[in-house]
Amino acid sequence: MNRAQQPHAVIPMKTIGILGGMSSQATAEYYRLINAGINQVRGGWNAAELLISSVNFANIEAFVRREQWDDAANYLVDKALGLERGGADFIVMATNTLHRVAPQIEAAIAIPLIHIVDVTAAAIKQQGITRVGILGTKPVMQADFYRDRFKLHGIELIAPSDRQCQIIDTIIFDELVHRIIQDESRQIYIEIMQDLGDRGAQGMVLGCTEIALLVKPADFPNLPLFDTTALHCQKAVNLALEIEPISDIVGAGSPEISTNNKVTW
Repeated sequence: MNRAQQPHAVIPMKTIGILGGMSSQATAEYYRLINAGINQVRGGWNAAELLISSVNFANIEAFVRREQWDDAANYLVDKALGLERGGADFIVMATNTLHRVAPQIEAAIAIPLIHIVDVTAAAIKQQGITRVGILGTKPVMQADFYRDRFKLHGIELIAPSDRQCQIIDTIIFDELVHRIIQDESRQIYIEIMQDLGDRGAQGMVLGCTEIALLVKPADFPNLPLFDTTALHCQKAVNLALEIEPISDIVGAGSPEISTNNKVTW
């Protein structure tokens, strides 16, 4: 019997739920990186089994700019429940900023939400680093929800100045979410990262899922960069392939998270 005549058994894999559209550029990177990671491990024609709920970014932009966090939570809880009903085994939210409402989502669903801060903090701790600079939207850089989650892992965040935060935020919303990549903006980010390093940062967290489109490790070799998008996708690959058991994922507020058998690509 040749290969074409042999019956094919379904390849087991966990289904990843991606809560995306915040922005579509970041969600596209999640889709690309997760599929690349699955294929790197399994080879052949293997790709991820996943569901994507992609929201209207106009709603998200308005909620964030107007600080309507309860409205954002209600909107995203409904989408997360849809992923759960659709058969997702766990959810990754393709955004740093909207992890502001992660506790409300976690409380509403019965499947795990893989928190982007926990995954990033695990990678930072592996390098023995305790102080990192942070680039992201203004809520990520300035609000307590992100900083406090890192504190649970024993990691201190160093934020840019108020003026620098405004510049970083503007580049994200006016350029990166539209996939506008400009050398001038890259240089501005590099200068801000250098300033954070001068203030004691031992590494840099790219705390917006679009920043890696603009800044690569080769652009700033001075300190290690922690790309939250790549780390989050890597975790999703590990869980989908059961390299790491989903049962190891713990609830909000706990700093314990497995970092064994990491996949890189």
